[in-house]
Formats: sequence, C-alpha cells, structure tokens
Amino acid sequence: MEVYKEARLLRKSLTKHRNTGHSVGLVPTMGCLHKGHLQLIKRCHKQNEAAVCSVFVNPTQFNNPSDLENYPQNIEEDLNLLELTGCDIVFYPDVKEMYPQPPVVKIDFGNLGNILEGKFRPGHFSGVGLIVSKLFNIVAPDRAYFGEKDLQQLAIIRRLVADMNYDIEIIGIPTVRKQNGMALSSRNKRLTKDEKTQASVIYKALKAGEAIVKNKGSARDVCNVVGDILKEAPLVNPEYIVCVNPDTFEILETDNITENTAICTAVKIGDVRLIDNLIVRS
Repeated sequence: MEVYKEARLLRKSLTKHRNTGHSVGLVPTMGCLHKGHLQLIKRCHKQNEAAVCSVFVNPTQFNNPSDLENYPQNIEEDLNLLELTGCDIVFYPDVKEMYPQPPVVKIDFGNLGNILEGKFRPGHFSGVGLIVSKLFNIVAPDRAYFGEKDLQQLAIIRRLVADMNYDIEIIGIPTVRKQNGMALSSRNKRLTKDEKTQASVIYKALKAGEAIVKNKGSARDVCNVVGDILKEAPLVNPEYIVCVNPDTFEILETDNITENTAICTAVKIGDVRLIDNLIVRS
C-alpha cells in the first residue's frame, strides 16, 4: 500500500495507473475508520484497479471549533485497517498541504445546503463542497464512494458533480449498523456505555416510522411516532425529525409522503451529535 502526504506525489503515482489503463476509485474520509468506511473501501477495491482513500480532518466543514478539536483521530490504526481491507493508495495530507492559504472560495448549495444539517451547522456544506472539489481535482477518480448515513451530504455531492460537470460516478453505500441497530460513526467513540445503550433507540424509532410510511401514513404521523419513541431515552435530545425525498432532499409535507422517502433525524447525546436516517423505497 502506497501512502502519500503530498498531492504532487499522489498525482505522479495515479498517472502511472492511468497509463496502464487502470480505473481509479476514491473514498474520502476523515479517518478514525470503522466497518462502515471499510465497506466503502471494499466496494472501491472491487470496482477499480486503484482504490484510493483520503484521510483528512477538514477544518472548513466544522462550524464548532470544539467539535474539530475533539474529533477522534488514529492514523496508525487507520493505515493498518486500510492495508488489510485492500486499499492501494492512501492520501494523508496535513492542513497546509490542502490549504496553503486560508481559503476564500465559498460554495452555495442554495436551499439544499441550508436545511437540516445546513441549518444546524452553518457553512458545513460549503466546507464539504470545497474539500471534495479539491480531492476530485487532485485524484480525478472514475468513481467516488460515500455512505448513505450522511444522506444530505450524498445529495450535496451529487449536485456538486452535476453542476460542475465532473466526469465521476458517485456511488452511495448503505449504512452499516451494530447488532442493536446503531449506525456506525466515528463520533460513537465519544459516547459512554450508557449513552451508547440509549442511542440504540434511534434505529428503533426510525423502524417505527418506516412502518407508518409502508402503511401510507402521513409525514406528520411518521415524525410524531419517531419523536415519541425517542422520548423513551432521556439522554437522547432530538434536533430535528423530518421526511424527505432521498434523491432531491425535498421536505415531504403531510400529504406528500410515498414509499420513496427518507426519515432523517439528528440528536444530541451529551455533547455528542449524531445523525441517522432510514430510506424507504417503493
């Protein structure tokens, strides 16, 4: 496995791959890898001759400085996991490599970037769009892989690719969960044992909402049921519960719900913020 900290050296390696007809896949991450990330790597390795993983905690997508400071990192463990999973190339730059100067470019995704996560984390998606654009320009992948747990981010990336005419196939991978339904997340490491136990109520609530969707209930019914079940866990404090079209992220009102729906929620547990969703397809 090759590891590069400089973009110029990474580009040189990738040029060799392309000159031999190899396709290139990219999995952008912020490190502290778990089985969800590894599923992305496995798919990338299966579909491309050169599987590239970037590991970079991007400061421009954090609106809360303490969240950036507390974001878990363990590059030695990450590199071991990546090699075992079949990653071919790792790009592990520092902040100076990615941002030689403080960036002035902002990316406005309109309403898509201002609702839900965009509302609670102002500037977050502008930072996501900026770093993903930089990675796309450096790696120039044929395919890029993102987890459906960050469903709004996936919609943002797809819009970025469409608007900027990137010749890149964006592939979403289903959320990986623990046996109790809890979505895998790097932030889970900051939870106490009791908080992790109570966090399992999130998936229970989403599954109850899924049943309402399948029974042709309204979006209001779904949100009410999800909210009621979340109240069963006193440490879980919801920030939002909403039904959206999983492709456009249009918020579904009372009479618009169908079996092409994503039930999305964000909660605070102590000082840790978690997001999750469940997609119901017709």
